[in-house]
Amino acid sequence: PPGSPEAAYLDRRSLRRGSAGWLLLTGLGVAYVVSGDFAGWNFGLAEGGFGGLAIAMVLMGVMYTCLVFSQAEMAAILPTAGGGYGFARRALGTWGGFLTGTAILIEYVLAPAAISIFIGDYVESLNLFGLTSGWPVYLACFVIFIGIHLWGVGEALRFSFVVTGIAVAALVIFALGAVTEFDGSRLNDIPVDGNAFGANSWLPYGLIGIWAAFPFGMWFFLGVEGVPLAAEETRNPARTLPRAMAAAIGVLLVLAVVTFLVAVGARGSAGLQDAGNPLVTALQGDGEPTALSRFVNYAGLAGLVASFFSLIYAGSRQLFALSRAGYVPRFLSLTSRRKAPYLGLLVPGALGFALAAGTGDGARMLNMAVFGATISYAMMALSHIVLRRREPHLDRPYRTPGGILTSSVALVLACAALVATFLVDKQAAFIALGVYAAAVAYFAFYSRHRLVAAAPEEEAAALAAAEAELTRN
Repeated sequence: PPGSPEAAYLDRRSLRRGSAGWLLLTGLGVAYVVSGDFAGWNFGLAEGGFGGLAIAMVLMGVMYTCLVFSQAEMAAILPTAGGGYGFARRALGTWGGFLTGTAILIEYVLAPAAISIFIGDYVESLNLFGLTSGWPVYLACFVIFIGIHLWGVGEALRFSFVVTGIAVAALVIFALGAVTEFDGSRLNDIPVDGNAFGANSWLPYGLIGIWAAFPFGMWFFLGVEGVPLAAEETRNPARTLPRAMAAAIGVLLVLAVVTFLVAVGARGSAGLQDAGNPLVTALQGDGEPTALSRFVNYAGLAGLVASFFSLIYAGSRQLFALSRAGYVPRFLSLTSRRKAPYLGLLVPGALGFALAAGTGDGARMLNMAVFGATISYAMMALSHIVLRRREPHLDRPYRTPGGILTSSVALVLACAALVATFLVDKQAAFIALGVYAAAVAYFAFYSRHRLVAAAPEEEAAALAAAEAELTRN
């Protein structure tokens, strides 16, 4: 009730409602991911060659499509800032909620760290102000764009939408320019590893290369699952979220296929497999900048900024929801006068900057982010299956096409992608696993005994449990 300690607690932890419609949310979904078209995916060519990465991209596209449609149903049922944590909390209990939410946090802290490094590569290739890829560039990214988020969510989402539009337009222009250089013989120009099982010119590293390329196939879509994190700041979320998520994944599937084929065909797999800015490299066959390559370089910077900016938003909302419910320290969910979770922005930002500046290894950060992401995907897909079976009569404003079959496909592919992170970089995967284990210990021994029952995700789960108990009686 108003005036109660619970109401005062939540009032200091509230977001600005009604700030986003379906178009802004579609832009947010694309913004999360669009940097993946400009950098990161090409490292998969060194793991699987053209054929291996192509198959991995298709399988990961299927996984994300199935996951997004499963999420859309759950987001319409439970439109809270917790997103995946809220879904898993309802279906799998407090442990399921914590394991999912923490995995998402790992993704959303490490992905911006990786992207800030890629931004540094693009800034260096443009020779902007004589800057090289290093900590001053990374620091500027975090300070400037966290500052815009602190200004307010409406302003932040509109900024993201504009920058994303520039990036998508640049991808279209890149494809039109690079397709004139397309040569099919360049696709399979990586030497064949004769010792790899099933190796051929299309799969130079054999069948295992397909599996090892999974994390890089994911980079074309990584982050789109974060759209439901905007639920509490959305107008009519039960209707808006499914529509925006479907539109976003549709745009991303088209961009992924076109960008991948045209870029590799223009430059060759061998020429792109180690490039920090693959689209610019694809356009500069002789190494000399052209008007088009410079334009794509600037626009690529816009794409990287869009994803960096949006992933910071997603991470802050996931941390806000977990903190509000007591899973992580509660002070992290305090909001400012402008209803921005300021500590939820500043703390992950400081950690992301430290990781970027301390390692300078975008590929490693990427693999660690994928480790967290794949765990959360498996848990969210499982949550959909459990909710369908346990609460079949629940009011569902939106229903997933294919039902449990759809979420089962997402579950199987997410588990396969999780194992693939150990194939690519065992050290990075084990470091991420160690961080995850430390978080689990914190929850087991401390925070699970101090949860906040009044938090929306906890309250919804408690009501569902009470209704189930009444039904049984």
